[in-house]
Amino acid sequence: MIILAFFIAHWYLSLFAQTFFLHRYAAHKMFTMSPFMEKVFYTLTFIFQGSSFLSPYAYGVMHRLHHAHADTEQDPHSPSFTANLFDMMWKTKNYYNNILHREDDIEDKFKKNVPHWPFMEKLGDNWLIRIGWGVAYTLFYIQFANHWAWFLLLPIHWLMGPVHGVIINWYAHKYGYRNFDVNDTARNLLPVDFLMMGESYHNNHHKFGGRANFGIKWHEFDPTYPFIKMLNALKLIKLKPNNDLNYM
Repeated sequence: MIILAFFIAHWYLSLFAQTFFLHRYAAHKMFTMSPFMEKVFYTLTFIFQGSSFLSPYAYGVMHRLHHAHADTEQDPHSPSFTANLFDMMWKTKNYYNNILHREDDIEDKFKKNVPHWPFMEKLGDNWLIRIGWGVAYTLFYIQFANHWAWFLLLPIHWLMGPVHGVIINWYAHKYGYRNFDVNDTARNLLPVDFLMMGESYHNNHHKFGGRANFGIKWHEFDPTYPFIKMLNALKLIKLKPNNDLNYM
């Protein structure tokens, strides 16, 4: 039970960092926060994602490209222009690294106001740090796993960020239902989004890219949105006006 609790905690904490800070804040700026709070969430993202830390800067720029060029040859991760899931992941990695190391020729408009804390970016991307996180996860399993089968979960811990990304970038562009006709293949992967904290309502998000609440129909509960509302009420962030409108 300790291993299962640890896995679930890592899954959702890493996912929260990705959907709240990298996606809704870094890429879309659905809300604002002070420079101090930005560093707080940078640090929490580093802790929650651990060995699979994703740069908020590189993620933000790449995701803006995805929305601007969804399901075209310029999309950093489209199933329509890659041979298979692993080919898409490799293409995404190359896009990400080019942005991270400033080796891209992307227009400046995609980089405007994307958060960037060089110290934490370098710390999170350091391979000794990544390996250290991976060793820590492994030692935890050695200490508490009571069956060899639990160790099959370790690769997910090591690659948690990319695992979350590929679930949406691949499967939510191939399977699921659509509430809206949009100019790409985005779909709502799950009718009740308890695994992806709102991220699987991908069709909704592609229709209303600036809306903080990804759920629209009555059954589409976005688990991240109440946290956004709470942080906004506590004045730790400032939600942009009219960001909780109902569209259906």
